[in-house]
Amino acid sequence: MIIVNLDVMLAKRKMSLTELSEKVGITIANLSILKNGRAKAVRLETLDRICSVLGCQPGDILEFREEKE
Repeated sequence: MIIVNLDVMLAKRKMSLTELSEKVGITIANLSILKNGRAKAVRLETLDRICSVLGCQPGDILEFREEKE
């Protein structure tokens, strides 16, 4: 299972979703879908822009966890 830690990175950078949306050029709605873990996919270009704005690595935002049976 992939966990999205976008909210954690936003808190660490003291940045709002609105501010990230403006800097990355992605709608708040689409970022919200990603942040809440409801996205089925994320483009590498989008991940690249988010990481650039937040000054982080993709692994800071996306995390893999084994699903418990």
